[in-house]
Amino acid sequence: MAEGELPAVLILDIGGTHGVLEDLATLLKKHFHLITMKEFLGNKEEMRKKIQSVFVFECRPTIDRELLEGLPNLKVIANSGVGVDHLDLKMISSFGVKVTNTPHAVADPTADIGIALMLASARRLVEGSVLNFLGPSYFFGTPRFCCERDDLSESIFGM
Repeated sequence: MAEGELPAVLILDIGGTHGVLEDLATLLKKHFHLITMKEFLGNKEEMRKKIQSVFVFECRPTIDRELLEGLPNLKVIANSGVGVDHLDLKMISSFGVKVTNTPHAVADPTADIGIALMLASARRLVEGSVLNFLGPSYFFGTPRFCCERDDLSESIFGM
């Protein structure tokens, strides 16, 4: 790496279905030179020596022996999730590569969503919401939560 040159990081893509989120890519670009998998595969000989890290976002790109053998200067695989079950840690460490993850980064939000889903299920919140938008007489012609409904009324379900 030349003086003043940012370290190169391999990612699957920016945006799209499986790529790194665009806002996250903008942040990463401040500190790293991002190389997409398409760019890497299009010019392996030049790119392979530059890449020092792989950023795994939503379990992609897949880290396999072929990829590791093709990246002689790889130092770290940065996993953007909690678990590393999708990574073969023994194989990766045999190449002298370190793996990082963020084990507690989403613990509280995950717990919040779990509690919200349990409450929504126990209180039949989704059914109530559907009835609110479709009208109470939609199911079997019988009102379930109120007697009359016009377009201006709103109801609170699950309370």
